[in-house]
Amino acid sequence: MRDFARSIVRWQRQRGRRGMPWQGVRDPYRVWLSEIMLQQTRVDAVTGYYLRFLARFPDVGALAQASQHEVLQLWSGLGYYARARNLHAAARELVAARAGRFPRSAEALAALPGVGRSTAAAIAVFAFGRRAAILDGNVKRVLARCFGVAGFPGETAVARQLWMLAERLVPARGVRAYTQGLMDLGATVCRRVRPLCGACPVAAHCVALREGRIAQLPAPRPRLALPLRKAHWLIALHAGRVLLERRPPSGLWGGLWAFPEAHGRDARALGRAVGCEIASLRRLPPLEHGFTHFRLRVQPLVCQVRRCTPRAEQGGRLWLDLADAAGSAVPAPVRTLLLRLAPGR
Repeated sequence: MRDFARSIVRWQRQRGRRGMPWQGVRDPYRVWLSEIMLQQTRVDAVTGYYLRFLARFPDVGALAQASQHEVLQLWSGLGYYARARNLHAAARELVAARAGRFPRSAEALAALPGVGRSTAAAIAVFAFGRRAAILDGNVKRVLARCFGVAGFPGETAVARQLWMLAERLVPARGVRAYTQGLMDLGATVCRRVRPLCGACPVAAHCVALREGRIAQLPAPRPRLALPLRKAHWLIALHAGRVLLERRPPSGLWGGLWAFPEAHGRDARALGRAVGCEIASLRRLPPLEHGFTHFRLRVQPLVCQVRRCTPRAEQGGRLWLDLADAAGSAVPAPVRTLLLRLAPGR
């Protein structure tokens, strides 16, 4: 166990990733922000969002004072929008209950909205130097391969075994370098496919390498056929503007702006229901978007509106200039369609 930790620390200091804007940061706000953004998201996708977010909300007080719409607008395109809603809720909780100060222990951090056990440990380690174990997806893969832990890590018994290993391996000293090293190793060397075993600092300890089981460890998620959901979106255009509808605060794309949904394919009936008299209608090619638990196939229906009534801006609906709408708090498929329809495209 000691050899494993020493090898990781030495490797991280010599070969670990460099240049990420949150590296070496001790401000718990910035550490927290980066760890939330990095959940289920690649580093290269996060960097720009992280820097823009800090420029707009430089501290937890500024984030708490913002509206949820402002937060979602900056988050738009990064995906997993519950993270943004939880980030905003946690900021308000920290300001209201703790005058903006972050708790220092992993246990207390894990009580914040959207902060799970592994994320809380990472914040405690990097911001406060606490001795705590992380177990994100990359670390699960490193430990499963190195110590020969069979089974899908999402299963309770397998997860328990991995957590026990993770906690036993944390060194008494050099915990920041060790934690960063585990993250770096999983992201750059012990990759899911085509791992670079020749560059691995713990290859001599690796059960998967020794037994030829790299492709089998960790076991993949049991494959289930993802259900297909279908939707028809009404893209109502009038005088250079587009009609968007705010989605409910929770659930799919909660709090974001999207197109009204036409149930039963009757776009003209929906147009009348939202106060629009439709002059013409054309179909765009269907659009597919994948989620963790289902696939969504959308049929966009572009409708030129002859006349609209004030009712069109009731019930959480809003007319926006088509040229500007893509910059608002919209999910990625909606932005794709807006950009396709924008003037000059």
